[in-house]
Amino acid sequence: MHKNIRPASVEGFEAIKRYWDRQNEIIAAKLLPGEYYVTKENELITTVLGSCISACIRDPISGIGGMNHFMLPETSKARLQAGDEAVVGNAARYGNYAMEHLINIILSNGGKRKNLEVKLFGGGKIIPTMSDVGARNIQFVLDYIDAEALRLLAQDLGDIYPRKVNFYPMTGKVRMKKIRDLHNETLVIRETQYRNSIKDIPVESDIELF
Repeated sequence: MHKNIRPASVEGFEAIKRYWDRQNEIIAAKLLPGEYYVTKENELITTVLGSCISACIRDPISGIGGMNHFMLPETSKARLQAGDEAVVGNAARYGNYAMEHLINIILSNGGKRKNLEVKLFGGGKIIPTMSDVGARNIQFVLDYIDAEALRLLAQDLGDIYPRKVNFYPMTGKVRMKKIRDLHNETLVIRETQYRNSIKDIPVESDIELF
């Protein structure tokens, strides 16, 4: 594909940043925390993960697939101890929302649930002083895969390093690199801001989570 010819995105993903990746010679869609992307084309989906999780999901028969980038929200201990039902179950509902939206878009564009393949990445504890939200994210997504009886082909979860993930939905190939020398705090700042922005937001609110 020529770098100046970009295929139209699947409806609803026009706002996702796409660019010509010179190293891989392919159109790439870059995901930030809280975003996801689905494509029918020979494209690359890329993101950098700290404590967040990315699920790479595709239908190998139809060639459509996508990736998300999500984190479970946390809430104040006071509201949890008060037993506020709207808050206590929010983390699980949010995670379900993150996974189901990705899967449903794949299915609505020609994928079949019985064909879906999943690869999981992320959940690192990159800040020693921060609560281990990565571990909670990992437990959630593994429970979700098990409950939904989805086919998990590969996973690289946990540890203390950020990860760069490149996913090629058309072939299912994933290239993942652990970033052992993080020379700037961009990722930490980005995830912290995202974490704060979704705190205490009920899934049923008018605020778009993606």
